[in-house]
Amino acid sequence: MSRIKRGVTTHAKHKRILDQAKGYYGRRKNTIRIARQAVEKAGQYAYRDRKVNKRNFRALWIQRINAAVRAEGLTYSQFMHGVKLAGIELDRKVMADLAMNEGATFSAIIAQAKAALPSAA
Repeated sequence: MSRIKRGVTTHAKHKRILDQAKGYYGRRKNTIRIARQAVEKAGQYAYRDRKVNKRNFRALWIQRINAAVRAEGLTYSQFMHGVKLAGIELDRKVMADLAMNEGATFSAIIAQAKAALPSAA
């Protein structure tokens, strides 16, 4: 029985790792042992930061809505409470976009939210 040589498989595995490490600095891009560690760590960062990215965008939307709403004399929390009471079902992403680009439309939403709030005694 002839012996099996695994060079093809190993080279393919190594090539896949080194392709993923393309653009890295120093031996991280061309030494398989170090490149494998770098690619694994990069994957961990990428996985974590996909979640962090969602948090960052939500925070940005809230800041934009808050800035637009404060110009009309409300706070963010009062506005969101009014939006819920008024039955407006827009998410924060859309509201932030309206606040940035469609000021008149967003002012109408703020007016609806104000009207839905119970008047302060």
